[in-house]
Amino acid sequence: MYKGIHHVSLLVTDLEKSSDFYEGILGFKQNKKRPQFDFPGVWYDIGNTQLHLIVHPKGKARRNTTDIDSRDGHFAVRVEDMKELLKTLDHHGITYVNKPVNKTDWHQVFISDPDGNLIEFNA
Repeated sequence: MYKGIHHVSLLVTDLEKSSDFYEGILGFKQNKKRPQFDFPGVWYDIGNTQLHLIVHPKGKARRNTTDIDSRDGHFAVRVEDMKELLKTLDHHGITYVNKPVNKTDWHQVFISDPDGNLIEFNA
């Protein structure tokens, strides 16, 4: 019945700052087919899934912290090369929680975006 997750939407406060983070640091590729909605945002393609960033000043989903807590709500992105990801994060001074050994069968790395949205990378 289900084919997979089409997209995840995140609320952001500063689209330029968020775009710099997701494109400039993480290297996510922008999907230019986003319709001209009456609110600012951007779409990214991540494999067969999309990430939608939406500027919504009245939104309430923000955590109000950029502290990293791996048990807090997050989405996960599977990576092909964890060493390359860690090198990129270190190069840009991005704080992360590195869990190469944990109760899962995969290496986990958690980061926070500028608005406090948590992202898990795993391999």
